[in-house]
Amino acid sequence: MPYDPFGPHALAVVSVTGVLVLLCVLLHYEAFTLLTRRLAHMRIHVRRRRILLLMYALIALHVTEIWLFGFAYHLLALQGELGSTVATATGLLDRVYFSATVYTTLGFGDLVPTGAMRFLAGTEAITGFLLISWSASFTFLEMQRFWKQEE
Repeated sequence: MPYDPFGPHALAVVSVTGVLVLLCVLLHYEAFTLLTRRLAHMRIHVRRRRILLLMYALIALHVTEIWLFGFAYHLLALQGELGSTVATATGLLDRVYFSATVYTTLGFGDLVPTGAMRFLAGTEAITGFLLISWSASFTFLEMQRFWKQEE
């Protein structure tokens, strides 16, 4: 049976994609809120800890979001009709790896989405790019605050 881009399978992937984007944006926002409060209460003399906390928290945040998308790829691929990632090995870690290459817009091309799952991959690339940019802006603003406090 040919792939129907407007069928129920495509709508399922679009729905899952919408929920994932919502979760990732909310997770990012809440993490930034917590980080802002935590960093504001740290003393100036613990400069190294402040920067390390910020960087490790951002890495953990992005890795968590990559895993969320990776789980979605894996669960959708198990359904069969919703698409897959074409490769010789298609386990959970392969799909998390695929998610990382899409989220970071690196896109090696060794795993390729098929069917409705292509929509999820395209949306993840846009979401990852925006969230990474948001993290860079947040880091810049926190570093500005940090440098002003030192003066």
